[in-house]
Amino acid sequence: MTVVVKVGGARAVNPAGAVADVAALVDEGEECVVVHGGSTAVDETLRELGDEPEYVETPRGVVGRFTDKRTMEVFEMVLPGKLNTDLTAQLRADGVDALGLSGVDGGLLTGPRKSAVKVVEDGKTKIRRGEHSGKIESVNDELLESLLADGYTPVVTVPMVADDHTPVNADADRAAAAVAGALDATLVVLTDVPGVLDDPDDPATLIERAATPQELERVESVAEGFMGKKVMAAKEALGGGAASVVVADANAEEPIRSALDGGGTQLLPDVLGEVEA
Repeated sequence: MTVVVKVGGARAVNPAGAVADVAALVDEGEECVVVHGGSTAVDETLRELGDEPEYVETPRGVVGRFTDKRTMEVFEMVLPGKLNTDLTAQLRADGVDALGLSGVDGGLLTGPRKSAVKVVEDGKTKIRRGEHSGKIESVNDELLESLLADGYTPVVTVPMVADDHTPVNADADRAAAAVAGALDATLVVLTDVPGVLDDPDDPATLIERAATPQELERVESVAEGFMGKKVMAAKEALGGGAASVVVADANAEEPIRSALDGGGTQLLPDVLGEVEA
């Protein structure tokens, strides 16, 4: 079994448990790929450099980051530069033969660039140019499979490389989904809550499982904000060939192994229905 683990970048997420679990799984002979983001650290670094991160609203009401050239430079500094190095070092300290990669390395994550976006400003829809983001459409699975076969544990982060050979931003959850789909793997998405909750303020309302399109609709109806993006990524992973997806608590005891043992919110391939499965 191959397991792709998405480690959240929120300050409330402590990666220590995930690192220990990856070490244990690798020691047991399992293949693991770790994917991480770090949007919070990017925002903090921008402010330290005297810049303010910019978020915009799309005509569909979705709020997201506007990645201009300066922000893209900070992404390249922080994610593959510091965060990936730090996480790779933590894994190696726990005995894992970890190897850090960005989506640019070996053309690992590729797809078209989005150089302009529609935004809503003062109630009007406008076109903002100078965007540095893209949509992952291809994963160099041969590179990952080669590294796994040689005993390495890849530690993957954005940026991706666009079709014009430019490094651009991409969503880390969707990057993890693309990797899991390409490897037919189980995707474990670790975050700072127990999973998808019926009531976001009540951990006791955890939705434990979705195995049908109707149950997926229920999950989508309550997954708001950051959790909505994770559920969207889960659907992409399953549509791409992932064996299953679990959204679970990064701060739980043995977070990955407990997720693989039925913890968190389990999303199964049948949630997509017969057409998409």
